[in-house]
Amino acid sequence: MTDRFAFSIAATDGVARTGVIRMQRGEIRTPAFMPVGTAATVKAMRPAEVRATGADIILGNTYHLMLRPTAERMARLGGLHNFMGWDRPILTDSGGYQVMSLSALTKQSEEGVAFKSHLDGSRHMLTPERSMEIQRLLGSDIVMAFDECPPNGVDAQRAEESMERSMRWAARSRAGFDAGDDHAARSALFGIQQGSLDEKLRARSAAALTDIGFDGYAIGGLAVGEGQAAMFGVLDYAPGQLPADKPRYLMGVGKPDDLVGAVARGVDMFDCVLPTRSGRNGQAFTWDGPLNIRNAKFAEDQAPLDASCGCPVCATWSRAYLHHLVRSGEMLGAMLMTQHNLHFYQDLMQGMRGAIGAGMFATFQRDFDARYRR
Repeated sequence: MTDRFAFSIAATDGVARTGVIRMQRGEIRTPAFMPVGTAATVKAMRPAEVRATGADIILGNTYHLMLRPTAERMARLGGLHNFMGWDRPILTDSGGYQVMSLSALTKQSEEGVAFKSHLDGSRHMLTPERSMEIQRLLGSDIVMAFDECPPNGVDAQRAEESMERSMRWAARSRAGFDAGDDHAARSALFGIQQGSLDEKLRARSAAALTDIGFDGYAIGGLAVGEGQAAMFGVLDYAPGQLPADKPRYLMGVGKPDDLVGAVARGVDMFDCVLPTRSGRNGQAFTWDGPLNIRNAKFAEDQAPLDASCGCPVCATWSRAYLHHLVRSGEMLGAMLMTQHNLHFYQDLMQGMRGAIGAGMFATFQRDFDARYRR
C-alpha cells in the first residue's frame, strides 16, 4: 500500500466485489456511489450533509470549473477542496463528454477539441495535456484521462476511430499527468475504456489501456441512450476485460436498479446526477420504487417518504409536507428531497457491500428487484 493510492478487495460473491480504496484524504468503500458536485457544490446540499449520507467521495466537473470560476482562480484560492469545504477525496472528470454534449460548436482534431463556451461564447481548446493541467490546478484526487465519447448509435467505423483516438489521448493523458510531479505524487489517474457496444473494440481498448498503465479503469460510452438491456449486455463482458486488481468505474450510471445490476457484473464505482436532479424535481427514490411527490395523492399523506429509510428527512417530515414544499417551489423542498435521495443511494451501496461480504448478494439482488420493481 502507498499513501497515494491503494485498492484492496475484501470479499467477492460471484463477480460482485467489495473493498476499499485508500488515498491521502481518506478511504473509499466500494462499491461506491459518488454524488455529483458539478460546479464545486452538490446542489442543494452542504458538504457536511453530503458526508452524513455516507458518501466517501464526490465528483467535480472539469468543463464547468475551467469556465467558471476557472482552474487558475481555483488554484490561487487553495484548490477545489478548500474552496468548497470538502476535505475528502474528489474525482474530476476530464471534461471531454461535456465539451461534446454542451457546446454548440465544436471542432475535433487529433490535437483535441476546440469549442465555444455555453456561458458566453468564448473560445477554448481542450486537449489531453490541458485536461491534466486543469485537474492538477483543481487538486483532484482521482484524475480522469481525456477521451472521446461518441453518441449512441454510431456506425462501426466511427466507433472504431473514436476508440483508437481515445487510446492515443489516454497515452498523452498519462504523459501529461506524470509531468506534474507534485500532483502525481499524491493523486491517481484512471483510464477510460471505449468501444461503443462492440465487444472486440472494448477488448482492444482494455488491452491498450492496460499497456499504458493506470491506477483504475472506467467503462465509458454507456448510459448515452442505449437502454438498460444493451448496457447490461456490455457489462456482461467489459469489467472482465479490465485488470481485476484495479477499481472499475462505470461512468454516469444511474438508476438504483442499474447500480445493483452493474455491481452484480463486477463494477466498483459509480456517479450520476439522478438522485440530486430528481430530488430537485420532486422525485424520491425508495425501496419500493420511485415516487413523484408532486402527485395530488400525497397532499394529505402523513407517512414518511420511505418507511424503511432512516434518513433525517424520513424521520422528521411527512409526504404531505414535502408535497406542499415542492408544489410551492420552496427551496427547502429541493433540499430535503435531495438529502433523502442521497441517503437512499448510500444505504443501497452499504446494503450491497454487506451482502457481498456475507456471501448473500444473489439474495439481496433478488429481493431488491422484486420490491423495487413491484
